Amino acid sequence: MCAPREIHAAAAAQLAETGELSLDRRQTFALRLDRYWPDLAAAVAEIHPDPEVADPLLTRLVRAAAAAYAERSDDLHELDQRRLLTPDWLQQPRMFGYACYAERFAGDLPGVARHLDHLEALGVTYLHLMPLLQPREGDNDGGYAVQDYRAVRADLGTTEDLRDLATTLRRRGISLVVDLVLNHVAREHEWAERARAEQPPALGESHGYRDYFHVFPDRELPDEYERTLPEVFPDFAPGSFSWDDDLDGWVWTTFNEWQWDLNWGNPAVLQEFAEIILWLANLGVEVFRLDAIAFLWKRMGTNCQNQPEVHAITQALHAVTRIAAPAVAFKAEAIVGPRDLVQYLGTGPHAGRVSDLAYHNSLMVQTWSMLATGNSVLARHALAALPATPSTGTWITYVRCHDDIGWAVDDSDAYAAGVTGPGHRQFLSDWYAGEFAGSWAEGLVFQANPETGDRRISGTTASLAGLHEGQPIPDEEAALARLFLAHAIAAGWGGVPVIWSGDELAQPNDPAWAAESGHEDDNRWAHRPRLDWSRAAARDDTRTVPGRVFSGLAHLARVRAALPQLHASASISVLPDTDDGVLAVVRRHASGGFVGLYNVSDRRRPFDLHRLRAAGLTTPYDALGGHVLEVGGDGVLWLPPYAAWWVVDAPR
Repeated sequence: MCAPREIHAAAAAQLAETGELSLDRRQTFALRLDRYWPDLAAAVAEIHPDPEVADPLLTRLVRAAAAAYAERSDDLHELDQRRLLTPDWLQQPRMFGYACYAERFAGDLPGVARHLDHLEALGVTYLHLMPLLQPREGDNDGGYAVQDYRAVRADLGTTEDLRDLATTLRRRGISLVVDLVLNHVAREHEWAERARAEQPPALGESHGYRDYFHVFPDRELPDEYERTLPEVFPDFAPGSFSWDDDLDGWVWTTFNEWQWDLNWGNPAVLQEFAEIILWLANLGVEVFRLDAIAFLWKRMGTNCQNQPEVHAITQALHAVTRIAAPAVAFKAEAIVGPRDLVQYLGTGPHAGRVSDLAYHNSLMVQTWSMLATGNSVLARHALAALPATPSTGTWITYVRCHDDIGWAVDDSDAYAAGVTGPGHRQFLSDWYAGEFAGSWAEGLVFQANPETGDRRISGTTASLAGLHEGQPIPDEEAALARLFLAHAIAAGWGGVPVIWSGDELAQPNDPAWAAESGHEDDNRWAHRPRLDWSRAAARDDTRTVPGRVFSGLAHLARVRAALPQLHASASISVLPDTDDGVLAVVRRHASGGFVGLYNVSDRRRPFDLHRLRAAGLTTPYDALGGHVLEVGGDGVLWLPPYAAWWVVDAPR
């Protein structure tokens, strides 16, 4: 189905209005419009079935794409062409990510550019800079309460600094990733200010910007919604609605009273964000992290997460962006239950048409669960139960991120493994808070909810893995082994592994996390330390802990980049019935087999050689260790405590 003639005419008029374009450029746009029109039209129709709403919205979206396309720089047009020729660029084994706050990494955006040698030495090809668009003053949820999507925080620089950094990164083979908060805006955002300036509507009327939000005159409907809504921050933001005197109504505020949820049922909101995405894409942003995407659509009687319309909204934004800037990718920040995860990469009618990346929250949770228990039974069951990803999408894998760790263990998975969901979640919280006998972890409890038993955990990888200053050498070695094992599981799964800033140097929890204004009630800042550049100075000295960790993670990146088996398109399976202390992950690729063997316990564990043979490996070789594996006369391999082996056929 090609785009209708009137849509092409509207696009042509917009291209002519925006600037002079060559015949080739105009033809390229027309071809892309026809290619992505079915995706765009179907998604808009799903959100807005009424043609009187959908048709003008489609015209506006195509005109926005045409304007952005005409304004796109020559080097970004070249990037678009290269990405169209390599649509699997995010699935390549060379992809290796790093995430940080720009100010805590290097002060500001120009400072980030001055420290790219550090990232290149680590093997980074994907750089996620945490919220850098202008937030509200004061408490702003770490930058996720955006006041202006078209301005950079003044302390970080300007939009031109962002453009310059993106250009520098692109020339060095590093893709820039930026957060885009979709679910809500700051109370001080222009849309919210205009909404407060309007009079409340009479029955049956609507008032412009007031309809950008969910506003209610009394508690009747909010109370109905609240019956099925979970609380995200029960300690300091209970409930999901806040009264606003200036608005003269109750406004939906899932996260904080100063973060107003947007009404995505209003077509103007979709158009606004399409234009924002295209504007940022033309600055050089290559990947958008779609924050809080699971919450976009509200439906009475549900938890208002993971609704079908969420995927239609993403597909519409994805299609508009593909028309104007196909080099750009979407990453879904959906920290949801294991069964809901894969939908954000596209299933059913949305397959290949929504986000290109999604966070593999389940892998992260199961990794920490295995380390605490020394047992892989639950992880094997949970990870094997996940549906396959579509060929067009892949995972972001990680040991931890900027957020707390919520123990998203499915009750049915727990039951199959012989434990209870609530009991295991309680154990994990106790273990990583250092409250369970024998625990080596030094995490902090975040947002304990006595009614639900939910106790999330904050902490750097080093602190959670038990790596502490001044500990005995045997304990230090065990902690380092756990740390490397966790990163090897993430990097060996496929997808794009991402390291959180400071973890490459084994930085501990920041003891002064509460000293900064606005941080005192949020202990997640303990695991968002400013990068310690004195530790970074030792990154090449393997006699030091920072040097050992940095060199170890850089080694992971180098080995990974050379293994085609770690292309994300390879099929993946988790072997059942291994020793309880062993996780075995099989990847099958045209270039050969791969088995990730991980001993999650502190004791030697066996693994039968015949299972490697069954995976197609004739001469088992540990690519991480660089040696052929030694097999006993009984055909059994013995994995040392906390061993991580990436097993392939020995090179010839």
